[in-house]
Formats: sequence, C-alpha cells, structure tokens
Amino acid sequence: MKCRKIHFSGHAAIQMFKRIIEVDHVEHVLKTGKIIREYPEDKPYPSFLILGFIEKRPLHVVVSTDKQGNCYIITAYEPDRKLWESDFETKK
Repeated sequence: MKCRKIHFSGHAAIQMFKRIIEVDHVEHVLKTGKIIREYPEDKPYPSFLILGFIEKRPLHVVVSTDKQGNCYIITAYEPDRKLWESDFETKK
C-alpha cells in the first residue's frame, strides 16, 4: 500500500510499544504486505487489514486511508496462532 504520509493513532503507538513492533516494521508491512480484509464502510475512512512478515514474524496492520493517500495506523499486532490458520489470512 502506498502512503503519502503515515500517521499513528495513540492506541497504535501504545500497542506497538507493548508488542515490540517498530515504525520500520509497520512501514515494511505497508510496502510489501497483502491486504487480507477490506472494511469499506469504516468511518471516517475505509480501512484494511494487511498481513506482512518481518523476517519470519507475521504482523497484521490495520490501516485506514483518506482520499489524499494519507495512511492512519489504527493498530498493529502479531496474529494469535490460536485464532488464525497457519497462513495468518484465515480466521479459525
């Protein structure tokens, strides 16, 4: 996903710190990851769930985008293997 500018919500920043997810990790997922869910009705902007990998560590990034191409990071997390199939794209 191409972003003009990336903004992090307070929630995202706190959760990233707790989960040891760096800004560079999120940027990498946005550039190289795969959109696995789309939420076009989300407000104020449509959002997406993106799967990417940092080395072998899977990461999910939830991001919304405005019409100008700015990205707003809502949260980032390592998917729970108890809740996701081994492809990390399909919920159990």
